[in-house]
Amino acid sequence: MKVRKITEVLGKRVYTDAGDFFGTIEEANLFENKIDGWRIKVASHLNSVLGGARGVVIPHQYVKAISDIFIINKAALPSQEMDMEEADVM
Repeated sequence: MKVRKITEVLGKRVYTDAGDFFGTIEEANLFENKIDGWRIKVASHLNSVLGGARGVVIPHQYVKAISDIFIINKAALPSQEMDMEEADVM
């Protein structure tokens, strides 16, 4: 396993495990000297799915791989179906 500095991964492209582009890494959130999560600036095509949010924080446990790109578990993301169901209830 190769150890990387946090500054080396800032700006890396983030993809889901399904191969969809999600955004870029902006910042690492630390807790007790360990990485707790990653702040990701989402791609513009996802703003409507995320209610206009420009970024999200993904817990580190959902990161599957870090190399030239980040791969995150798609389960960490809100689904469009869930958003539509919530809108129907209101």
